[in-house]
Amino acid sequence: MLQILTQTEESQLAQPMSGTERRRWPRLNVPVPMFIRGVDRQGKEYLDFGTAINIGAGGALLASRRYLANDAKVSLEIPPPPFPKEAAKARSLKARVVHVRGSERYHLCSLAFSRPLTIN
Repeated sequence: MLQILTQTEESQLAQPMSGTERRRWPRLNVPVPMFIRGVDRQGKEYLDFGTAINIGAGGALLASRRYLANDAKVSLEIPPPPFPKEAAKARSLKARVVHVRGSERYHLCSLAFSRPLTIN
């Protein structure tokens, strides 16, 4: 479901997560849909849907309705394109939550991938 962001929410996305840039790789500001799998604080497994606001080889900024705790380990799955000719598979990634910032409708989660993304 596509939602329109308020001006306040847009300005929050434009602000850097911290004062000092520590990323080793540049990020692309391209929305990427992702399934999020993890285990909550009660030990119950969950599957949610979120959107990476930006993504790079080392991590992503993920918008999720579910709160993801700092240092939580999650599995991400990028769905394959819907083209029947392409035999593309979903891409699975392991990540750790390094920072969470909340809003009224969603949480912005900074993720660090367990291994950098590669082209293959």
